[in-house]
Amino acid sequence: MSLFNFGKKDKDKKDKKEGKKPVLKAAASKKTAVVKVKEKKVKLPEVTKQAAAIAEKPEAKLSAKVKKEIKVAPFILKEAHITEKASGLQEAGQYVFKVFETANKIEIKKAVEEVYGVDVVNVAIVNIPKKQRRLGRSLGWKKGYKKAVVRIKKDQIIELIPR
Repeated sequence: MSLFNFGKKDKDKKDKKEGKKPVLKAAASKKTAVVKVKEKKVKLPEVTKQAAAIAEKPEAKLSAKVKKEIKVAPFILKEAHITEKASGLQEAGQYVFKVFETANKIEIKKAVEEVYGVDVVNVAIVNIPKKQRRLGRSLGWKKGYKKAVVRIKKDQIIELIPR
C-alpha cells in the first residue's frame, strides 16, 4: 500500500458498509469524456461539458436559460400555407403550415407554441405526394410536401401576415 492511497481505501470500505452508492465522476474534453462509474472508467464519445456536469451531479437540472436557447421551430416549420381553404379554416381557429418531412405532431405543436405563443389543442398532418406535370413535350414533377393543420384554443389568434 502506497502512502497516497492509505486514507482512500478505508473510506471506500466505510461507504460500502453504510450502503452508499459510488459517486459519478466526470471530466469533459472536446471529443470524449471519462466517466467513473462503480470504480470503472468508461469513455463516452462526444460528451459536452453540460452532460459531464449532469453526470457529476444527477440532481442538477438544465437551467431555464439553457432551455430557452434550444429552438425547435426553424427545423420544423417552413412557412404558413396561405390558400382560400386555409383562410376559411382560420375563422374556425385552425391554421395550416408547411413543415419538414421528418417533423411529427409533437414537434409541430412545440414549434407553433414557441413561435406564436399560443396553446395548441390538436395537430393533423397531411402528406401531399409529388405530381407529374407536362409542359409541351417535356415531363416534370411538381414537388410533394408535408402540411400540418394546427387547431388552437378559441380565444387565441395567430397573426400570419402582419398588417
